[in-house]
Amino acid sequence: MRPPPGPARATFWRSPLRSTWLTTILGSILLPGVLVVAATGLLSHAAYQPHLGRNGLVPTDVDPLVIGWPASPSWLYALTQSLHVTVGIVIVPLLLAKLWSVIPRLFAWPPVKGPGHGLERLGLLLLVGSAVFQFATGIANAQLYYPWHFDFVAAHYYGGLIFIAALVLHVATKLPAMRRAYRTRSQVLAVPEDLRAPEPEEPTLSRRELLWLVGAGAGALAVTTAGQSIGGPLREVALLAPRGTGESFPVNKTARVARVTPAMVGAGWRLLLVGDGEAELTLEELAGMPQHTYALPIACVEGWTTTQRWTGVRLRDLARRAGLADAAALQAGSLQPRGAFRQATVGPGQIADPRSLLALRVNGAPLPLDHGYPARIIVPALPGVHCTKWVKELHFT
Repeated sequence: MRPPPGPARATFWRSPLRSTWLTTILGSILLPGVLVVAATGLLSHAAYQPHLGRNGLVPTDVDPLVIGWPASPSWLYALTQSLHVTVGIVIVPLLLAKLWSVIPRLFAWPPVKGPGHGLERLGLLLLVGSAVFQFATGIANAQLYYPWHFDFVAAHYYGGLIFIAALVLHVATKLPAMRRAYRTRSQVLAVPEDLRAPEPEEPTLSRRELLWLVGAGAGALAVTTAGQSIGGPLREVALLAPRGTGESFPVNKTARVARVTPAMVGAGWRLLLVGDGEAELTLEELAGMPQHTYALPIACVEGWTTTQRWTGVRLRDLARRAGLADAAALQAGSLQPRGAFRQATVGPGQIADPRSLLALRVNGAPLPLDHGYPARIIVPALPGVHCTKWVKELHFT
């Protein structure tokens, strides 16, 4: 059949740069980054413990704390999530270049030549579709932009599983072509018929110059993104990290956004402890309990992290005060008017860790309101989303 006008016709694509050699080089550079993003994404879900039920690789309709995400080293989640977000953003130019290099094949005509070819096309559709979905929604989430009306965490998880499966199938089927491209060591002879432009335009740059251009784009993204995780002078040039510094370090949700007012944390504030009985503690009574200070990071799922010195009461001391010295889980209630009560994934090992605190002070001063005054949870190696701010209730079970 004669292909219809447009991208289905080979003469539509006129770049002289496309070749198996170029696609193989781009894919070889892209693959390690994609594997890092996939592995750290699965680790992020293991630490975050979203309620995926038995649809998750690790079932969470049973007690999710049985998995026991470790509390040591304290920078564990900061490392894995920083790699997930930073590497994911940095490899975008590589991903776009890889898609550009093979785009004529996406419009090959006829679309399906038989059952085997149909399965191959389906796998390619799943790979490209899931890649675009994962990177687009992931980057939007990292920028705190949510134009969709679905559960991002669950959708990103399932999309990731589809992407990983499609990637494994794609790499397995393309390995012979990659080996041939490397063996020929030629940028011209390794051009397959379906990528070669039958009527190429005059080149404006070489293939190696294209690779340098893609590398420069990836480097620019690294410089303007990595600082939100590495800190130091690089934080000042992390232009793609949309985090206000709040008082002196980043904050995701300010008190104004959370609708927590100074009156809500005034003299009438009490902490409700629930365990084998109930008790209420004032801020003065909490301050009168043994205080401990540790330098611990807050690492958010969006990729940024910051380490500060936190001072407060150990969670295990509060569990003991609630009558459950061997508490296995903790739920933290917040003063936030919406979504006020939520599960904080703090398991028995994390509650028992001496560095797990109900923090009252940071860097020697009382908590600023934006950072959770009068009290917030700080647990080493735990995602920041579970380090509840503006705590009003602690339920030990």
